[in-house]
Amino acid sequence: MSRLPKTEEREPGSGPPPISKILRVDELKEGEERSIEISRAEREAIAGLLDLVALDDLRFTFSLHRRGEGRLALRGTLEAAATQTCVVSLDPVASTLEVPIEIEFWPRHLIEDRAEAIDEAASHGALEWPEPIVDGKIDLGPFIYETFATGLDPYPKREGVSFDWSEPGAESAGEEKPESPFAALKRLK
Repeated sequence: MSRLPKTEEREPGSGPPPISKILRVDELKEGEERSIEISRAEREAIAGLLDLVALDDLRFTFSLHRRGEGRLALRGTLEAAATQTCVVSLDPVASTLEVPIEIEFWPRHLIEDRAEAIDEAASHGALEWPEPIVDGKIDLGPFIYETFATGLDPYPKREGVSFDWSEPGAESAGEEKPESPFAALKRLK
């Protein structure tokens, strides 16, 4: 997962994610299930950034599993209830998300060692990079935001509406469909 660049001036859709949920690694217990609920103010900020009508719920429930050399693996589920705008009718469209998540956090020196060992020029696929553990802490906020943003339907559509185009006045029951533009071009040839 890539991090968004930090900038002084924040343009819409850029800059750091609007939430930060920092956890101390030494306070996390093996296998303990935890839940992070995003506050109303944070949900409103996210809704504004993502042009949502509303974001009624956003939470991440997870458990932690320790790996060797100070590495951590988190497994959980991101759940959300959002209202988007229909791309056809501009009506509100309610949606729910339930995204299973697996992410690893590694000490920064291990990530740097991995980067040196991998010849990225020879790599043909996308590599899954772990997130860094910085000063004994992990920040789940950017991860929650990015996962939610990419999980949204990019073209939400209200049930029953379609993208079908019809000519004005061609809606009467007995009328034939209008000729396609390609048929008109073929006739001109």
